[in-house]
Amino acid sequence: MTTFLEQVKIAPSGRRCALLRGAALTRPPSAPTCPAVARRPRTRVQGVDLPTASDVEHAARTLRDVVGTSPLHPSPRLSAATGLDVWLKREDLHEVRSYKGRGAYNLVAGLSPEERERGVTCASAGNHAQGVAFACSRLGVRATIFLPRTTPRQKRARIAALGGPLVEVVVDGDTYDDADQQSRELARSTGAVVVPAFDDPRTIAGQGTVGLEVLDQLAALGRTPTAVVAPVGGGGLLAGLLTVLSERAPYVDVVGVEPAGAASMAAALAAGAPVELGAVDSFVDGAAVRRVGDWTHAVVAAHRPPLLAVPEGLVCVEMLDLYQSDGIIAEPAGALASAAIREHAVAAPGSTVVCVLSGGNNDVSRYAEVVERALVHEGLRHYFLVEFPQEPGALRMFLDDVLGPDDDIVLFEYVKRSNRETGPALVGIELQRPTDYAPLLERMGASGIRVQVVEPTSPLFRMVQ
Repeated sequence: MTTFLEQVKIAPSGRRCALLRGAALTRPPSAPTCPAVARRPRTRVQGVDLPTASDVEHAARTLRDVVGTSPLHPSPRLSAATGLDVWLKREDLHEVRSYKGRGAYNLVAGLSPEERERGVTCASAGNHAQGVAFACSRLGVRATIFLPRTTPRQKRARIAALGGPLVEVVVDGDTYDDADQQSRELARSTGAVVVPAFDDPRTIAGQGTVGLEVLDQLAALGRTPTAVVAPVGGGGLLAGLLTVLSERAPYVDVVGVEPAGAASMAAALAAGAPVELGAVDSFVDGAAVRRVGDWTHAVVAAHRPPLLAVPEGLVCVEMLDLYQSDGIIAEPAGALASAAIREHAVAAPGSTVVCVLSGGNNDVSRYAEVVERALVHEGLRHYFLVEFPQEPGALRMFLDDVLGPDDDIVLFEYVKRSNRETGPALVGIELQRPTDYAPLLERMGASGIRVQVVEPTSPLFRMVQ
């Protein structure tokens, strides 16, 4: 059986349109007919050509024997929950445990001999650094990778192991911006080539190979995708998918998903240009980008795909379900797409929808925070400032009169003060069901004890997460 790319290569010109648009596949009756497909003229941004579907196909040939094709697995859990035919594109199963090896390898492989001799550099605290290390070790190119001091030791060791002797890992600077500045200074002083994490046409083309694989894999199963849902950080993956699918399979909807606390692409589209967010929630670290790229924004702005924002708490709920129900370790950004379809209708019932599970580089130490955020999101864990009377039996009264039979205290911070009538305590309560919250508040009100709800937006809330 020929693959999608092989069909493109061998199809006579009279059949090329039908093959590219999937007419040979099992398609829903409502799928549009295929007009003539013309080669799209290149668009230039800052003097550089934006990628086309042909560039993505070239990248696929570059990557085929090195990066390999990631599996496409059905998700019975998400299919049952949504009424869709849901598939997970398992980018977490690459050697670098994310899709980032695609763009990094495609860029480094395309360097001239002179550029390779000068070496490359990048700054990253995660997946991009691993992708660059992987690419350079395979291509025999020297690399200097700058990491902020906040980078966990596990990730430092992983980057060094992937890169081997050709890759120097420099840990310095308090933030990613510090590391990025050092990387660019090295490039200026030595001529090393900077490998951007997302804002480069070669990177975009590499990431777009995910879309070609999806078409190929579903075609082999007699299916046609209605939508491909993907996480959005700097926009490289989304731009790559839009580039190839808009030309090769325009009947497929591409849906981008951002973390609610770092919706930088939505902000850029609203402003008409990339803007820097004043603050971001860094929990979904693989997609917590303050400013999207110029080239990624140009591609996304040209297509205006649907963009969804998912709260970080829902991401945590999905991470736990992926782990407990499906046996998949996903990083927060990797769970964005599948989290989104739990609450947003991205296609009609029964439609085939692919969620890109973009990565699985998650530290085990983070799961305590994941559980905490998930419980808060589901309305099962709440925090209060309770003004206890400074008298014997006050705590016993609170336990007897306020807590329900299934309520559990998970946090109690209290220091008794002898010179005050009341003393504040920070109390965390976990409920059996979300519907138990209203009765709990009623009992608190009837107790006569002053209670203040600690909202998730409160600075005090950060102490417990």
